[in-house]
Amino acid sequence: MLPTGLGKTLVAILVAAAKLHEGGRVLFLAPTRPLAAQHEKVCREWLQLQKEEIVGISGLIPASKRAPLYLPPARLVISTPQTIANDLEAGRLNFDFSLVIFDECHRAVGKYAYTYVANAANGKLTPDGSSRSPPALVLGLTASPGGDKKKITDILNALGITHVQIRTSDDADVKPYIKPLEIEWIKVDLTPAQLQAKEVLADLIKSQFETLRKMGFAGAFQSKKSLSEMRMRILNSSSSLRFSALSHHATLFSLVHVQELLETQGVEAVQRFVQRVREREPSKAQLRLLHNPHFMAMVEKLKSAGEHPKLAKLVELARSRPPSEKSIVFCQYRDQVAVLVNALTAAGLRAQSFMGKKEGVTAKAQQQTLADFREGKFDILVATSIGEEGLDIPSVDNVIFYEPVASEIRHIQRRGRAGRAKLGRMFGLMTANTRDQAFFWSSKRKEDKMKKIVGGLALASPSDFKSVLNAKGRPKKKGEPTASEPADPSQKKTMAELLKEAGHIPSASKKKGQNKLTDF
Repeated sequence: MLPTGLGKTLVAILVAAAKLHEGGRVLFLAPTRPLAAQHEKVCREWLQLQKEEIVGISGLIPASKRAPLYLPPARLVISTPQTIANDLEAGRLNFDFSLVIFDECHRAVGKYAYTYVANAANGKLTPDGSSRSPPALVLGLTASPGGDKKKITDILNALGITHVQIRTSDDADVKPYIKPLEIEWIKVDLTPAQLQAKEVLADLIKSQFETLRKMGFAGAFQSKKSLSEMRMRILNSSSSLRFSALSHHATLFSLVHVQELLETQGVEAVQRFVQRVREREPSKAQLRLLHNPHFMAMVEKLKSAGEHPKLAKLVELARSRPPSEKSIVFCQYRDQVAVLVNALTAAGLRAQSFMGKKEGVTAKAQQQTLADFREGKFDILVATSIGEEGLDIPSVDNVIFYEPVASEIRHIQRRGRAGRAKLGRMFGLMTANTRDQAFFWSSKRKEDKMKKIVGGLALASPSDFKSVLNAKGRPKKKGEPTASEPADPSQKKTMAELLKEAGHIPSASKKKGQNKLTDF
């Protein structure tokens, strides 16, 4: 585990060079085609191999033409895990690599293709079912494995990793090479009309929670994740009210989503969502929303409520930067990206969007956008999550969060796009007394926890992994000072407590004899 921008790719190349020198073959995996192409370019620059000895393979190459590409003289194969997994399963690839590099290895969970390829690397996918000896060396690279013990354990088990190294920006052997990153969070307040709309939504959400509680499905509103878990419990229950509860849950989820859009994005985002709901094939859940007089009155009033204060603050911030600087603006929602680009352009700034395949953007178009950005044809890149991992633009001066994200992985990846080759700045926009603040403290708490867990693993021998993961955080090194208390006491609070303070409802009270949420 290394901080973003410190050279994880070069570490991989050094290990690959050693294996290649021994006569082995190397497989270098990256989660996306643009990132794989980027690694191929760097490997060709730094490794003393013939052109034909380095092969980039992707799903864009027809399956019938891929099998010969794996054969000698190919010694270093660079690809995406999905392509390799497909070719392994179809028998187009005989796995004979001595080193497998997994970039952004925190993705190695669940059914993601990294886990399938790791089984091959560890000798668990041989045709006769026997173990291949010796197994390949596995190198996993990430800046953010996550702050959950179980997830980290799952990643290690999936990849067969028994040795962990971690460096942070505070370590003595890293600090001289870390470029400074100045961080500033800017708070804004919702307008009175937006606050009024927020209260209307809070009442509607509370009403839906009460309806579900009366059906026997009480739960705590903490996040969309907890609401999704609540839906699974309803689906798995044997209650005669199950289908009615699912309908009310769908209405509840829409209301929570609208409230999040209002708090963190803006009025136009709310209007676009409501319009999409109107255009869908009607369901009871949707009609319950669209026929609610309080909801529709709120939507109507928002038309004259003005945009979210964040939008004006973003434009002000972008205009305050020197013309020579480049910036990346990260935004959670695809709809909002267009709003931000339009606002920045209207202010006389040169901005373009950067989105993924889900928005119909081809890989070629993505590469062209990044090329234009590097060449200075525009100064501000407004990106969705597609820009969070592996975006190699060393000249970026500023990273701007349009909203905090609750995920520590995404927070680290976003932040790491600046301060690579020179002094960088990170600006974050945060709406006071909303889930923005809850998400901010949640990601910070998870990141601190992640460093403690991984630090403990780095100090432990492979046989001690299990006991370390069961311990509370990282063992304190000899002479290491005690960590100071957080500047803000809310850092120590749970997500539920933070959301409650932001004006969201607390856990529903459980009446005597009522089933628990965990029963469903």
